[in-house]
Amino acid sequence: MDNLFSIDWHAFFVPENSILDVVARGTVMYLAIFLFLRVMGRRQSGSFATADILVIVLLADAAQNGMTNEYKSVTEGLALILTILAWDYAIDWLCFHVPALRRLLTAPSLCLIKDGVLQHRNMRKELITKEELMSQLREEGVESVAQVKRAQLEEDGRISVIRTQP
Repeated sequence: MDNLFSIDWHAFFVPENSILDVVARGTVMYLAIFLFLRVMGRRQSGSFATADILVIVLLADAAQNGMTNEYKSVTEGLALILTILAWDYAIDWLCFHVPALRRLLTAPSLCLIKDGVLQHRNMRKELITKEELMSQLREEGVESVAQVKRAQLEEDGRISVIRTQP
């Protein structure tokens, strides 16, 4: 066994590609993704949904290949990024225009508290403990379940709270 802990210092510090090539690829990929997201993007309320996280992960992988010379040209990386964004937009467009598809592809909101009563069956379905729910309620300034008219687990994972009227 050759020295297991030896380091090839030359390969460690000397790049395989020119630094200018790396900078140019990084610049083109960054600006392209930035522009694509600005043009195709839309304002969204709340936090990220599962589909948004999937798109971000796929974009990161596609961009990484375009930046690190895995593809022979930056154009291949840009084509893949455009494909991912086009499918994301197409699915969102279809869900907006076809209610049956929206019901199939998006999780409906789920009631966790109704008129001050915990909905244990729904909490169990989503594996939400009372402690987790109470933590979310405290973040909303709610001290007791009795103060809640309705609490919903929304599609994006947030919990929306409607308080009872004083």
